[in-house]
Amino acid sequence: MDGTAALDGVLERTREVRVSPVGGSPADGDIRVDLSDPEESAQFRTAMTVGSLSGFLCMCLGDVRFELFDRSGEQPAVVVLHHGTTLRWGRWETDAVLTDGHLLLAWLAGHGMSGPLRQFEADRVRAKEGAEEQRTWLAAMPAGLEGTADRILGLSRTGGSPSPALLAELTDRLQLMCPDPVERALALLHWYGSGSGRCSGHPVHEGVPGELLGRVPLADLLAALDDPRADERHDAGAVRHLVGWKTRPRQKRDVAGLPEALRERLLAHARRSPDADKQRRAERWLAPPRP
Repeated sequence: MDGTAALDGVLERTREVRVSPVGGSPADGDIRVDLSDPEESAQFRTAMTVGSLSGFLCMCLGDVRFELFDRSGEQPAVVVLHHGTTLRWGRWETDAVLTDGHLLLAWLAGHGMSGPLRQFEADRVRAKEGAEEQRTWLAAMPAGLEGTADRILGLSRTGGSPSPALLAELTDRLQLMCPDPVERALALLHWYGSGSGRCSGHPVHEGVPGELLGRVPLADLLAALDDPRADERHDAGAVRHLVGWKTRPRQKRDVAGLPEALRERLLAHARRSPDADKQRRAERWLAPPRP
């Protein structure tokens, strides 16, 4: 019997399952399901079917614990669900991939534990939104930087900051492909205005154009924002840059030196944003002082 089939052998003999959230108290949302009915047992076994071992172990503790009991009341196995997609069992060296994770989440919801299904669906929506944001961010990447995309995106996987060497390489590539400083500023503003657009809590890789903008002289930024080609995306990048956390060496002085018309334009842009954090930052940095 191979590793994945071994669990079904245990499930076949299981007559009761106790389900509880990982990390909760013993009585925190526990449910008990009698599996003595063949139909109920078959549904649970189908929902718990795994196709293969994944080859890796998730770093978290998991979300839902399944304690399996046989006819004599012995507990032959404890299995933990991770992220609605994999199961962990002490007899496996790695996590196993569920054949249909949604089926197990629906089984849980049908037995009074709907939280994991709601969380899974919310995570799926966020993942879809994140993938779309990444596509728009990559599409806005200035010409000549495409070969660095994997290294930049890798920052979000590792959580690291861009190295001085990477920033120097990007700066050199931009200057080579776009010698005009105003053109470079426009390209960076458009790039920084893409993706999630958030000033905080954004993927790490989205901060790279902000790092590069921090090196652009204020005069070049102002010239770019005054250029007829500047549009809403450029304004979005400018707001994100100017009201973010320590984005420029002399940020306070630079923001104070913005022309009044530009300050009003950027503040109006921020106020139209659905991002409450960006609105608060813009009010603090760009709004005129109250009398």
